[in-house]
Amino acid sequence: MPSIRKSLLQLIFSGSSMKRWNDKLRPMELFEVDKQAHKMMVAWVLYELNTRGMPPAAKLALGEAVVEGGIFEYLYRLVITDIKPPVFYQIKANPDQYARLTAWVMDQLTPRIQVLGEDFVGRLRDYLAVPDRRDLAGRILHAAHIYASRYEFHLIKGLNPWDEELEEIEEDFRQTLAAHSDLAGVPELLNAGSPLERFANLCGRLRFQARWSQTPRIPETTVLGHLFVVAACAYFFSLELGACRARVVNNFFTGLFHDLPELLTRDIISPVKRSVEGIADIIQQYERDALERRVFSLLRQGGAPDLAERLAYYLGIEFGTEFATVARKKDGRQMRVDWQALCESYNHDEFDPKDGGLLKICDNLAAFLEAYTALRNGITSDQLQQALWRIQGRYAQEPFQHGVHIGALLADFD
Repeated sequence: MPSIRKSLLQLIFSGSSMKRWNDKLRPMELFEVDKQAHKMMVAWVLYELNTRGMPPAAKLALGEAVVEGGIFEYLYRLVITDIKPPVFYQIKANPDQYARLTAWVMDQLTPRIQVLGEDFVGRLRDYLAVPDRRDLAGRILHAAHIYASRYEFHLIKGLNPWDEELEEIEEDFRQTLAAHSDLAGVPELLNAGSPLERFANLCGRLRFQARWSQTPRIPETTVLGHLFVVAACAYFFSLELGACRARVVNNFFTGLFHDLPELLTRDIISPVKRSVEGIADIIQQYERDALERRVFSLLRQGGAPDLAERLAYYLGIEFGTEFATVARKKDGRQMRVDWQALCESYNHDEFDPKDGGLLKICDNLAAFLEAYTALRNGITSDQLQQALWRIQGRYAQEPFQHGVHIGALLADFD
């Protein structure tokens, strides 16, 4: 498969500039990539709850379908984002119009995604050909999409009392979510104050935290949007590396949640963590205590100890870092492995592997995209320039890491 290139990464990142609800008065700018991150976090909750008792192979197949469907829907949304939902729903109701719109979308996307191979392009085309997917993965994604949109709606509702559309929009949200109330977790998400609703609410609040908070940038990315960019990069690299199904799913969701502790500590930049001896350890211990108190115990109280356990696996709690490369022994215990061993011995679903080292590359790559894009957009800043130099310098000596030609990929941006 050809290597992932600059154009695909910029496509993934472009959702950071796409404004939502831009015909309404807003307390803050709302961006497409933030909404997609929140949607996929909620989709993860629904996926886990609706696969309890499911055979492992069937559960993984559904997980793969949820992750890939979320990526496909994001790519589609990047092209049609300016079409208001009521207009888009009318287009979807007309098979001929929807087919023509989708063919045009594929024409726009194909030059930038063809590096992922003809199989990927074909799967995307087949997925988008069906306007309303009624399988379990499709219903999970639709419910999560409506929930995340409804969350944003509640942010702007009070500022637009004169807007005649609001009542109709709210009723559409209510009816759509009611139609999905047979899915495990949906009633709890709609029950204000329930543990699952509080968890989903916490995740959504990551859009309020700006990254690089002391550095002006365009676009001004959030922690929530950054998580989706990292997750999407991890997904695409996993495909390129021939990762097993479990590894692909784990890498995506680890990327999606890896900065969840920043909800509790804010985005503390690396120079601050390194400035005083021992401060990084203090921050890490605080994060672990706060996660236990405000996240893991919340999920356990909500009757979802399995979600708390899974989230702890993604966050690398046992090893003190989300960037640990991990597999499971046959007795279920976790073990750290190097990347070579992961590929040669543990790239099988039964070992539940995740590429912590690859996630670190994706995290740095997302930061690089943020700094590079801001500079290209005319923001002159020593901090941004230094960030580019630091990230490029990190991979100059070892340009090939964890199966990724990261040095060549960064050189593509020169």
